[in-house]
Amino acid sequence: MIPWTIRQAVHTLRRGGVIAYPTEAVYGLGCDPWDEQAVMRLLAIKQRAWHKGLILIASDFNQLTDFISPPPPVILKKLESTWPGPITWLLPAKSTTPSYLTGQHDTIAVRVTAHAKTVALCRAAGQAIVSTSANITGLKPAKTIREVHWRLPEVDTILAGHCDKTSRPSQIRDSQTGAVIR
Repeated sequence: MIPWTIRQAVHTLRRGGVIAYPTEAVYGLGCDPWDEQAVMRLLAIKQRAWHKGLILIASDFNQLTDFISPPPPVILKKLESTWPGPITWLLPAKSTTPSYLTGQHDTIAVRVTAHAKTVALCRAAGQAIVSTSANITGLKPAKTIREVHWRLPEVDTILAGHCDKTSRPSQIRDSQTGAVIR
């Protein structure tokens, strides 16, 4: 049975809302990646420029296939060695992936999370969701529900939970070169 709090967060996603939820290191802000108005509202709350692009988080690789070009076996092996977990990969985006997600890039940042509550959220939603740190751009990310309430009162629903013990936001790696971007 899906917990009420997760059902509430999924309901918010489906009606175009913005949610906050715990991840491996910090609280994330999320919305339905196919809902342009929700993404624009999330970017406005965060005060983030659209051209930078966003991360998508998923409970499994299949939730990402609508957004990424099929990776070759050598890249799949890299992904499988780090997922689920706090490693975000830049992969070539499908031509149908909205530019409001990729920004000025031809890649999209994606991750299969290991955070149990966030896995349950993505499973219940039946899809990947936008994932960006819960903060105003340039300020410290929220690590508790109290910090989310205080710093980002415009968020529609906060999925309460504890962040895992990872000390830093997810590492971002380029799938083509292996370079660490963040």
